[in-house]
Amino acid sequence: MSIGDVAQPDWDIPRPVATCRHLLEAARLHGVDAADCLAGTGVTPADIDDSATEVQAGQELAILRNILGRVNDPHEFARDVGLQYNFANTGVLGYALLASPTLGDAVNMACRYATLSSTFLRLTRHDTPDGAVLEFDDSAVPADVRSFMMERDLFALTSMVPLLIGQLSSDAPIKVELPGIDFPVERLEFPWVAIEVDLAATRSAITLPFELLALPMPAADTAAAEACAQQCEELLQTRRRRRGIAAQVRSRLVRDPGVLPSMAVIADELCITERTLHRRLVAEHTSYRALVDEVRVTLAVAMLESGLTVEETARQLGYSETAAFSRAFIRWVGTPPSKHRGRRP
Repeated sequence: MSIGDVAQPDWDIPRPVATCRHLLEAARLHGVDAADCLAGTGVTPADIDDSATEVQAGQELAILRNILGRVNDPHEFARDVGLQYNFANTGVLGYALLASPTLGDAVNMACRYATLSSTFLRLTRHDTPDGAVLEFDDSAVPADVRSFMMERDLFALTSMVPLLIGQLSSDAPIKVELPGIDFPVERLEFPWVAIEVDLAATRSAITLPFELLALPMPAADTAAAEACAQQCEELLQTRRRRRGIAAQVRSRLVRDPGVLPSMAVIADELCITERTLHRRLVAEHTSYRALVDEVRVTLAVAMLESGLTVEETARQLGYSETAAFSRAFIRWVGTPPSKHRGRRP
């Protein structure tokens, strides 16, 4: 919930590494080397290549800041990042949107689970006599990357909207409000629906007519939408449980469990003092030693259940003596490691 009584923004949860991969790919087009993008972030090229990897939001922001400090045109960079997005790389949320019964249901789904996407913006919907207003709130986004986030997301939307509402049409226009944003409005022109753009607005929002919201989605599937929504909820809750500094420490420990670094080394990698790391972990009701034990017992159980011997598991986790590992395992779970071997089918 908070560190030092300061509430964490919605976007501050573990995020799929695909978003960082998009950043690096666009950076390459702008002549920025991957090593410069990742410098000081704690993210490695191997992490970027592993689709199962998740990174902390702070790490993603660090990569973005590295790149923005090196590109000549941040607006073109935002475009090149945003245009890489499509429903194929949005995960279960993308399937949930496409399978929604109506466009209105898809909008509600997007607002509820926006944090599962790449966006750092907060999406909210409120209804007015003119239609449903989908507002994009960037107040919780760090000021130095706020412009990039809005432009990147707009380009991403223009790439995905044709598939989302490509077969839907309405006589009532869609109103788009873009206050002072450097964006080519011609990308908002679609032949099947009228778009009215207001560049002098005081907020970033889209007003959708109710008749358009009521139309069935081209790939509507109620059962699939419900199943995807359940998966989105479970994924969101899982990621929320792994937010904050403790999550960053866990991620670092899991990376090489056989050679666990000291608390001082991890603090240095996070660019904070060891004392600060200790204080922030205490604020999250944990400690470095507790996280080490948590990571080791989780990996140990998984290894044993997959069929590794006790000796192999001890070696993988960096123990020089199997007996020491066995004593630690009994302390963690109350039973010998041999009791857990080979349980998983």
